[in-house]
Amino acid sequence: MARIVLVGAGSITFAKNLLSDILTFPELADSTIVLHDIDQARLDTAEAMARWMVAELGIGATIEAHTERRAAVAGADHVINEIAVGGLDAVKRDFEIPASYGIRQTIADTLGIGGIFRALRTIPVMVGIGEDLAELAPDSTLFTYTNPMSMIPWSVYAGTPFQNVVGVCHAARDTQSTLARMVGVPEEEISFLTAGVNHQGFVLRFERDGENLYDRLDELIAENPELARRVRVEVYRNFGYFPTESSEHGAEYLPWFLPHEEEVERYRIPVGVYLDWLADGFEEYEGYQRSLAEGRGVPIERGEELASLAIHSMETGTRRMIHGNVRNGGLISNLPPDATVEVPCHVDRAGVQPVRVGELPAQVAALNRTFLNVSELTVKAALEGRRDHVYQAALLDPNTAATLPVRRIRELVDDLIAAHGDLLPEGIRHG
Repeated sequence: MARIVLVGAGSITFAKNLLSDILTFPELADSTIVLHDIDQARLDTAEAMARWMVAELGIGATIEAHTERRAAVAGADHVINEIAVGGLDAVKRDFEIPASYGIRQTIADTLGIGGIFRALRTIPVMVGIGEDLAELAPDSTLFTYTNPMSMIPWSVYAGTPFQNVVGVCHAARDTQSTLARMVGVPEEEISFLTAGVNHQGFVLRFERDGENLYDRLDELIAENPELARRVRVEVYRNFGYFPTESSEHGAEYLPWFLPHEEEVERYRIPVGVYLDWLADGFEEYEGYQRSLAEGRGVPIERGEELASLAIHSMETGTRRMIHGNVRNGGLISNLPPDATVEVPCHVDRAGVQPVRVGELPAQVAALNRTFLNVSELTVKAALEGRRDHVYQAALLDPNTAATLPVRRIRELVDDLIAAHGDLLPEGIRHG
């Protein structure tokens, strides 16, 4: 049976959701589940959770746990990455240091100065994973959840011999469900086409039986002024297609919102909200830890995680469509060929097969290219150890550039490099 590896299994909520899905598929119930994390305490919790689930479900899955990555990934069929390099302390630095310069952020994991530095400390580890897989599991598929999604797969296929990497994210699927609910049409009756860059994809087709459902959406917005107080609705009104990321996330990728106090209030943007989410996640982790220690286990709830659905399709031949983040290579003709793009993908025994979308609307592609400029320079900075590319990525970042002048951006970058220290590539630290 399949050997399925969870890298960063100490991210307990992610691990719980993935295990709930994988272990409740009858066809995957006898798989070998391998858990890897460098934090022994969190790995122990993940292992206890997995073993409790196997016993509770009465299935034959084998559980392994390793703090050493190469032992975990050797011989893998499927690898699911969910690492968070530097943990909570690094995230706090990504918020607190820019805030001292006057930069507002909400999530700080995708673009912006926080997204840049999350990528810079994550890419060296991802390169290591890619090199390990090329040597020890060359026929495996790497599914990665770790943000920034526009940069992480790019760093693996550009920086290692391993090419079979797919970024997975709920944003496109959740946006399609949201739009269906908003216009009151069953999702299964709607023809969608959604593509672009992760967290800045756009719903390009939104129809039922030839009816353009964007007309209904326009009516709803006209009738409800409160809808217009959302960043993603404002982006839709100005660019003509609905974006795939929530308003709190989407505000960070653009220059028009967070630098302006009145716009933060107008669009109800929750500055710094990710730190609250992390605090909630830690409380949830402690709750699971106590529950397992007391023998009560954890909820086993199917969540339709994209990685688990894809693995099931690859193992059984059940054909599905997911949205995957893959090397462009002409899938979207007016975005750079080496960029990571998010497109529909068919999945079956043949693996993940991206769909060619063609040309995006010019205004949508223009927004995506602005996003990808920062992504490309950040990936190059990490792979080549170039501090100058870090400055350039920050200077081109929309929110950062709209907030600070050149001199202050360079000072901010220097402060963040010093603060993150050994988590960053050596060339960047000493460049």
